[in-house]
Amino acid sequence: MTQGEESRAFALTVAGEELILRLHPTGHGYAKDAFASRNFGSKELPVPHVVDYGILDSGLFYCLSERAPGVTLQDLDGSELEPVLEPVARVMDAIARTDVSAVSGYGPFDAEGRGGHTSWHDYLLAIADPGADGWSRASGDISETIARLFDLLHALAGHCPETRALVHGDFGSNNVLVDDARISGVIDWSEAMVGDPLYDLANILFWRPWLDCMEQQARFFDQNRPELLKDVRRLTCYQLRIGLGEASGALRQGNRRMLDWALARCEAIASEAGERG
Repeated sequence: MTQGEESRAFALTVAGEELILRLHPTGHGYAKDAFASRNFGSKELPVPHVVDYGILDSGLFYCLSERAPGVTLQDLDGSELEPVLEPVARVMDAIARTDVSAVSGYGPFDAEGRGGHTSWHDYLLAIADPGADGWSRASGDISETIARLFDLLHALAGHCPETRALVHGDFGSNNVLVDDARISGVIDWSEAMVGDPLYDLANILFWRPWLDCMEQQARFFDQNRPELLKDVRRLTCYQLRIGLGEASGALRQGNRRMLDWALARCEAIASEAGERG
């Protein structure tokens, strides 16, 4: 079905059952997808069932899962996307209501449900540790920009609640499947975490200039759920956390284009928040 630089996906039919086989050199997220399918799936939140996962003799990791019908939000054009914006918002509500008693701690959790942080505040500020992997590669004007963003993140984090709810962590584009104007599957739970569900909305807002499907979702919330956009400090904090995470990854990978875009996006978000008071 698809082939990236490192991963491949195949569609299979076994005894009449439609399945997806994914192969990857590291298998990042496969065990966590299985955890999500066991603990989070419901009628309101369709998480494809993971049949099996592991490692092949070749050294490749595999994941065999139920195939959800349809295409991703990112594959839809504007006219096709419009009817599913409300169903997408309802799925986000379902994620926020999902029981997280199987997970301990805060922030991203592992395949056993163990969160890596003692508080949501701790997770938010972990990215602003100057010694964290990636930042040592920053220099010159980039270092100054990052330092300013760190300061703002610290100032805003104190306004964020210690909420324990499910957060997908990468919601809104190629991880949401649509079939005949209904949400047929929410996939790729590798970035899932426990914290404030407003973080998933912040992800849509952060990426709105990058993908048209994110822009249309953001406009839907602008027009139909304005009450969710009132807490400017929280949304700004979460968008900066997302952007700094992207910048750190870009530094590690030597991806200057993404680094420049992520930092410019963070500065634009900070400026807009300042104008709104």
